[in-house]
Amino acid sequence: MTNMTDDSERPYVVLAERRVPVPRSISPEAQRKLAELADMPRTTFPDAQDEAGWRVSVAAQIEQELSMLPPGAVQGMAANYGVDLTVGRVGDVPVHQATPHGWDESDKRVVLMLHGGGWIQGGGEMAAVMTVLEAGTLGLPVRGVDYRMAPDHPYPAPLDDCLAVYRALLKETDPRLIAITGTSAGANLAAATVLRARDEGLPVPGAMSLWSPSVDLTRDGDTWHTLDGLDPIIGRHMGTLMDYYARGQDPRDPYLSPVFGDLSGFPPTLLGSGTRDGLLSDTVRFHRALRRAGVDAQLHVHEAMTHSAFFGGAPEEAEVGAEVRAFVHEHLRTGKEDDGA
Repeated sequence: MTNMTDDSERPYVVLAERRVPVPRSISPEAQRKLAELADMPRTTFPDAQDEAGWRVSVAAQIEQELSMLPPGAVQGMAANYGVDLTVGRVGDVPVHQATPHGWDESDKRVVLMLHGGGWIQGGGEMAAVMTVLEAGTLGLPVRGVDYRMAPDHPYPAPLDDCLAVYRALLKETDPRLIAITGTSAGANLAAATVLRARDEGLPVPGAMSLWSPSVDLTRDGDTWHTLDGLDPIIGRHMGTLMDYYARGQDPRDPYLSPVFGDLSGFPPTLLGSGTRDGLLSDTVRFHRALRRAGVDAQLHVHEAMTHSAFFGGAPEEAEVGAEVRAFVHEHLRTGKEDDGA
């Protein structure tokens, strides 16, 4: 049934309540995860203008996030994944550095990773965890940017930090040897970092990998609506989070919503999402925007995956990691000093 809204005169379709079964085509582990996620409670966020409410909400989410990490978890994971973990700084920005054991220092390839977390969480110990996981998955040295976040530091502070770290990395590494990766809000920052770097006359990296990128803060993507309630993480209830990050800035600004930017000259890019990911539309639209700009871009959409994949443990997630690893290794030169890199 098609109707017209009273306020915007945009057409819409009314759907009856229906059951959406877990597909049998995915692994048994993924099926179990989807069944468990059906009862996952939705996070409620304060109004974008309620700064006090946001401070309470962010503190609670960070506390819950850290409660999942037992003491010594970060160094234990580093040992399990065979990487050395240190923390450096670029100005006032902490940067976690994870390097595979025995890495040949003449190989200058490096990954710049920007963590997800909706611009409000995912820093500190969690950023270290994600840096270790990325290095273990990709088999390359990774630098994870522990950028500033809301509520104290909304846009453009996180982007400023990411660009500062990229700028510093360029002073020691050929850009063709750098890959930038990010998930969700981190993918937003990754795309915005490349866009702003290019606009400021800096060379772009050799490759980029974006998982479920949030690239349209106007929230006009189809799956914001069609998958609302099916994705346990992403849905219309999260709109206020994006408003809080933007804090009154035009959401169509390309540095906030890279899908609206001029993407010419972007590096080869891999994009990934799932058929239950609320940001599937953002991912698909950014892929098309890159292709229209003449960029070498791949799109991988995985059956029944949500915004956070299957929350760990499903073989499909290992497949995702293998695809990203292959892509990054394909597009970065070896970085050996003796081959002219």
